[in-house]
Amino acid sequence: MRRGALQDQALVGPGAPGRGSRGAPPPSGPVVPVLVFPPDLVFRADQRSGPRQLLTLYNPTGAALRFRVLCTAPAKYTVFDAEGYVKPQSCIDIVIRHVAPIPSHYDVQDRFRIELSEEGAEGRVVGRKDIPSVLRAPAYPLELQAGQDSAAPPSVPPGRTPHPPPTARHFQENAHPQLATSSFLLFLLTGIVAVAFLLLPLHDELGSQLPHILHVSLGQKLVAAYVLGLLTMVFLRT
Repeated sequence: MRRGALQDQALVGPGAPGRGSRGAPPPSGPVVPVLVFPPDLVFRADQRSGPRQLLTLYNPTGAALRFRVLCTAPAKYTVFDAEGYVKPQSCIDIVIRHVAPIPSHYDVQDRFRIELSEEGAEGRVVGRKDIPSVLRAPAYPLELQAGQDSAAPPSVPPGRTPHPPPTARHFQENAHPQLATSSFLLFLLTGIVAVAFLLLPLHDELGSQLPHILHVSLGQKLVAAYVLGLLTMVFLRT
């Protein structure tokens, strides 16, 4: 890919006297339509990779055509493949980069010219088209964007744990009461079950009015007493 130099700072409309794009005379003979997309170029000053646009040129004819790109302000742009050839019924992409995205160039209207000619050094110009170009200011001030990009968390001295953000700290502090409440309810329910086991009659106990299915063994009562003792120790420690 070649990087071509933009030409003709005094580019004006076709038909004015002069040589080349400085008012080049209109094409003589058959005129080839210059099919190019997009029809105008809008550069954004806040593009991260730099203000650039892609221009696609299409050759609808059955013969190869030579093209070149001219501009009214060549110092503000860099064009890759500023001149070359387009194969018959093919297209070529031309990358244009704005190299001076400064505030004084915002909303300033420039013009590019795509000029097509026949093959050969003295090829006849068969078509040309002017394309307006403008650089738009960033949506947000560049100082604000730079401040957001360069913002970094405050440094923490070695050996110290950084404080969590207020939202996270608030969530962590509130999580402990919820955990204590749920544990208390679980312990309370377990204690009630253990006490109930201790109050139930044994299998071989006579005279009980409770159904036989509610009678427990001595081993089950021992387990219930052990669990109840553990729960008592937990409550005393807290």
